[in-house]
Amino acid sequence: MGDRASSVPQRQLGRHLKLAREEAGISLEPAAKLLEWSRARMYRIERGETTVRTHDVEAMCRLYGVTAQMTDVLRSLAKESKAKGWWHAYGEVIPTWFQLYVGMEAGAARIRDFESTLIPGLLQTPEYAAAVFGTRAGVTEHEVAASVAFRLERQRILRRRRPKAPDLKVIVDESVLHRPISDRDAWLAQLAHLANANRLPTVTVRVLPLSAGPHLASVANSFRIFEFPAQGTRPPEPTTVYSENLTGALYLDKPGELAVYDEIWRSLGELALSQEDSEDLLAAIIREGVDD
Repeated sequence: MGDRASSVPQRQLGRHLKLAREEAGISLEPAAKLLEWSRARMYRIERGETTVRTHDVEAMCRLYGVTAQMTDVLRSLAKESKAKGWWHAYGEVIPTWFQLYVGMEAGAARIRDFESTLIPGLLQTPEYAAAVFGTRAGVTEHEVAASVAFRLERQRILRRRRPKAPDLKVIVDESVLHRPISDRDAWLAQLAHLANANRLPTVTVRVLPLSAGPHLASVANSFRIFEFPAQGTRPPEPTTVYSENLTGALYLDKPGELAVYDEIWRSLGELALSQEDSEDLLAAIIREGVDD
């Protein structure tokens, strides 16, 4: 799992190219025409959603008047972005729109995760994950098994040493803890696994109690906030909020958007139970399940 995320340098490259274009005073569409590319391709490059060949980077740098030294940096980023991450081996198991997420997750230094409907993916047991993936229409047993294997592979980041495991802070709505899967023993094992995750040095699990009532995240639903480490002399990737839906996902990194989600997370932290009280609640729910 020492393989770093290829999407991180890819996003850095896109951000630097966009900055260079803006500093040159060239709008997106004129730049695309001068480079003989489509506007959509330019947009994907600047969003870090596609790899860029080094000679294309050189062409953009010439157009924008980028210094030779900065051009060398951007060429290096282009080469790094072509190194495939471990997740590419899972092929069609991963939707195209989710590949950027996996790269960010693998490259993050800190992840803040609020879950309102499911146990967080990084803390799911194989049985629980299988139950979740099994809800998809027309899914085969093979596809479920492959999806579970992929999820377990992702979880290895919590125990890695190099690079350092990300600091994972989780807040789970209490309603999730009362939404079992059909296999009762597997469900109780999942709750125990969630409680035990607090034993990992970089993981914190807290529960948002039902008594909290409506709150700022009631409309936002589940979301994750990724923060990234500095890469040598390069600036860190911008903090990014991830919010998923049935057909895709949003990646938010504008200052105003981040400020809103920072405030939501702060308010959730004030409403959530402490680690100790969260573990006590989980233990009580497990005891009730055993007694039934």
